[in-house]
Amino acid sequence: MVDDSSQVARTDAAEGGYRELLTLAVPLMISAGTQSLMHIVDRILLSWYSPSAMAAALPAGLLFWAVLSLPFGVAQYVNTFVAQYAGAGRKERVSASVWQGAYFAILAGAILTLAGTWGYSLFTWIGHDEKIAQYEGEYFYWLCWGSIPALLTAALSCFFSGQGRMTIVSLVNVGGVVLNALLDYCLIYGYGPFPRWGVAGAAIATNLASCGCVLIYIALLLTPAVQREYKFLSAWRPDAALFRRMMRYGLPSGYNLFIDIAGFTVFIMIIGLLGPTELAATNIAFNLNTLAFIPVLGMSIAVSTLVGQRIGEKRPEIAAKTAIRGFIISGGFMLTFGLIYVLLPDLLIAPYAGHIDGQAEAGVSFEEIQRVTVVLLRFVALYSFFDAMAIIFGSAVRAAGDTLFSMLFTLCSSTFLLVLPTYIAWKYFEPSLVLCWIFCSIYIITLGLGFSARFFQGKWRTMRVIEPTPADLSLEAQV
Repeated sequence: MVDDSSQVARTDAAEGGYRELLTLAVPLMISAGTQSLMHIVDRILLSWYSPSAMAAALPAGLLFWAVLSLPFGVAQYVNTFVAQYAGAGRKERVSASVWQGAYFAILAGAILTLAGTWGYSLFTWIGHDEKIAQYEGEYFYWLCWGSIPALLTAALSCFFSGQGRMTIVSLVNVGGVVLNALLDYCLIYGYGPFPRWGVAGAAIATNLASCGCVLIYIALLLTPAVQREYKFLSAWRPDAALFRRMMRYGLPSGYNLFIDIAGFTVFIMIIGLLGPTELAATNIAFNLNTLAFIPVLGMSIAVSTLVGQRIGEKRPEIAAKTAIRGFIISGGFMLTFGLIYVLLPDLLIAPYAGHIDGQAEAGVSFEEIQRVTVVLLRFVALYSFFDAMAIIFGSAVRAAGDTLFSMLFTLCSSTFLLVLPTYIAWKYFEPSLVLCWIFCSIYIITLGLGFSARFFQGKWRTMRVIEPTPADLSLEAQV
């Protein structure tokens, strides 16, 4: 078994403090930052291949994640079950939870693989430029073939992340990112013995990297140390009661992720109707936003894990301290990047100019894309701090089991603050990219304020997703 220094000794001085949180979060933030950089490299390589391919990558990628997000949210919610069972000292249920998540991942992934066949028709129906729609359909089709490994990676990693073994998760993620980078370079441009597959090559590289991560997790789960302590192989049997409980709490969490991503997907589709310049600028702005956004997601996983463990230990007051400290760090991180977006936008955008001058396509001028992107990055700077609120406090309440509120709040906010206003503005008024981004900013700010209010209200403190033990029931009867 890999020695994992990210497991923190449980002392009263460390619990709920910055040291405990950062010990778990830093490996994840580094890993997520590496993944963020890989997404940026993907887009840069595609922009060098073709500006239309780069413009197509965001809407096609978002559509894929919108389709994948519901089962991905369920598979990822295995982390909460593992964390709460680990906190309660019930190791036999840790392995059982991961197995149920793996079964769900295989079943859902097999179904989603079929979704790739209607991608091109959808983008054409929406009305995107024909060349961009062709790239979008191709990229979406091949991404769908990676549904099973993507979902399995999410479910299997929860065995380690839910117990706070973040170094293992980070090392596997970094390995996947490096493999993805090498395959991207080969499959997009056709270097060496590899074919020149362009946008399809970028998607296939992602799928192969996910398969590599799955194989590594399987190897780690089959080590003798895991067998001795967690009896992982003997926990393979389907557990209907546990599976139903996982669906009860995991499905709202999955719907929450789906609603959020689907809302942004519709937003991007409408932006695509404004023109290739607007779509490419939005692509670059969101891509650069991941520099700050994805590392904060790494912090949110650490917060979610510690909150889940404290809930399992029946110590919500420590969980609250952890979440607040996680937001302080994440909020400061977002504010720092907000200043960078405002003060150094041209420096951030410059790498995307590579090869475009020599591959100019009709209606796409990089100078115009750059001018528009500078404006959009100011919106990113405006809402980033509130995005940290939504990510950290939303993760904290969902880690306790408050998934129904998260789903309904995100649904209402996405529908009435992002999707409908953007559609109405495009359909009935003068199309305006700035107005669309105003709606996007209002949506994210509202999510941040709403989830922080829910957290400080404190209802999540009395929630748990795991079933009570006989000792718990006896104690409740006495009370």
